[in-house]
Amino acid sequence: MEAYSRLARLPPPNKRPFSVREWINRAMRLEQRVPVKVLDGPDLTLHADADQMDQLLINLVRNAADAALGEGGNEQPLVELQWHLKVDQFVLAVRDNGAGVGETGNLFVPFFTTKPGGSGIGLALCRQIAEAHEGLLALRNRADKRGAEAIVQLPLS
Repeated sequence: MEAYSRLARLPPPNKRPFSVREWINRAMRLEQRVPVKVLDGPDLTLHADADQMDQLLINLVRNAADAALGEGGNEQPLVELQWHLKVDQFVLAVRDNGAGVGETGNLFVPFFTTKPGGSGIGLALCRQIAEAHEGLLALRNRADKRGAEAIVQLPLS
């Protein structure tokens, strides 16, 4: 119940400018279980709540690492981060080489989880953070190879 309470009371974002490159590099260094490859993007400044963005990215990287380490893989587990501009939007992709996502209808439903010991809060909270910043979060299977990708799209201003 405490987890739901935290989810329901996300404070309004305290938006301040910060470097996208520094934010991504900081978050990727926290994942020690699998290699995290950063595919360089443009130098950008994002106007967002840095603490909430940290929470979002750390959770997405952790989920990607969990998937890459999951059953059925014969590749070296890997997480990739890549960002770019799309018109006036910042777009971040967090990709893994795990088994991909099966049923996508419940992925953002609070307390729905496919992971043993998972709380089902992570993706719901990430989507809530993205939406609080007037953005979106989507999760889908990769088109180019095995695995999944989480796509975060946020306005630049």
